[in-house]
Amino acid sequence: MSDTSEKTQVSAAEEGKQVDAPPAPVSFFDPALKDVRRSVALGWARMVLTLCVFVLCVLSLFWSSQFKVQEHLPNLPVWVVDFDGQLDPYQNQSQDPVVGPAVTDMVSSILNASTQTVGFAIKSPAEFDYDPVAVRQGVYDEHAYAAVIVNAGASALLRSAISNGNSSYDPTGAVEFVIISARDENTYLAYITPALDSLERAVLADFGPRWVQTVAQESRNISRVPQAVNPAIGFSTLDLRPFAPAVATPAVTIGLIYLIIIAFFNFPFLMPFHMQFMKGNHPPLKIGQWLAWRIISNIAAYFFLSLFYSFVSLAFQIPFSNDPAPDTVSAANPNAYGRGSFVVFWMLNWVGMTALGFPCENMAMVLGFPWSSLFLIFWVITNVATGFYPLDLAPGFFRWGYAWPLHRIVEALRTILFGKHSRIGLDFGVLFTWIAVSICFYPVAAFIMRWKMKRGW
Repeated sequence: MSDTSEKTQVSAAEEGKQVDAPPAPVSFFDPALKDVRRSVALGWARMVLTLCVFVLCVLSLFWSSQFKVQEHLPNLPVWVVDFDGQLDPYQNQSQDPVVGPAVTDMVSSILNASTQTVGFAIKSPAEFDYDPVAVRQGVYDEHAYAAVIVNAGASALLRSAISNGNSSYDPTGAVEFVIISARDENTYLAYITPALDSLERAVLADFGPRWVQTVAQESRNISRVPQAVNPAIGFSTLDLRPFAPAVATPAVTIGLIYLIIIAFFNFPFLMPFHMQFMKGNHPPLKIGQWLAWRIISNIAAYFFLSLFYSFVSLAFQIPFSNDPAPDTVSAANPNAYGRGSFVVFWMLNWVGMTALGFPCENMAMVLGFPWSSLFLIFWVITNVATGFYPLDLAPGFFRWGYAWPLHRIVEALRTILFGKHSRIGLDFGVLFTWIAVSICFYPVAAFIMRWKMKRGW
């Protein structure tokens, strides 16, 4: 029995009125609870069914983003460019190149095979104006996930090493893999690097025996340069923007989930303070000014919350003060904005939190509790599915993910932290669009909330 009920009964007894005793508790199966049991059972069943359907539908969005990934591997382009014998001083050699054709022929056989692999594409050097650096630039600009460059002197230097006994010959100078793992370290680890390793093994297994046979037929002295016989050629890897350090992982992946959650809980924690303008022994604030206060105060709250969220990355020594680096040169943690990178990082988290938070607040007002919690689950899952996983490997249905807030935040963060190809203007533009649309809908959501409150919903 509540304190209010007890006080009412005591007051009635003091006035001499007859007070009915509260009904005695009964067992669950008492006939008096027959109608209540039926109502509760039906309500419970409807709610559980609703939650089950919600779980099935919303979680399917997450699972389906990774559905049949193997079939979408060709959407990860990998260029193969053969410069062998194409550039001075290696043009017009007396003998035809052997290294370049060995690589391109193996790629052709892989493409003709039925096995699913990444999107190998043999490109002509003319497409890059016979400039290997232009190939690197294309990878940096994210036109391809990787490139296989057969260097111009691959065959000539190999033959020269055998003929002249050049003991300084380095087999790994024949072919170069160009990647940019900071673009999406998980995709490179799971798909790109294994595909390149497989190509390397296949080329070496095919080229090695044929080259040994050629050298043996020419009766060359192989003791002076054994590396020119085995392995004869090798592969080096140039990672334009390596993903490092490991502590940066939360900042561009799982840690961003907390950005959404913090933004969501801004509403229930601050709403009691907002309501003080509307309730109490004072005239209520005008609705328009009340809504303006809520919007401005929320943006201010996100300003400080995003700052302290950003402090976590700074405290754990994620680099924020390194100088930028040239696009086609490998560099570890070149920050896009030098010493100003932390400020840009903070501003991105502020705008991102606002873009993620206002939709949460709007839906909290429209749906109310506990239904707004379901929207939070939907919001987290759709943003994670499109932000943490490459949309190139997702079914075409997920093209809308390019406009989702977290996708733009992750892309901009990788630009700031690792100096990858920048689309930061587009990233901020999409986030500001989310904010503008949410603010325009804000008065509508507030009206729905007041309408439901007046009707006791």
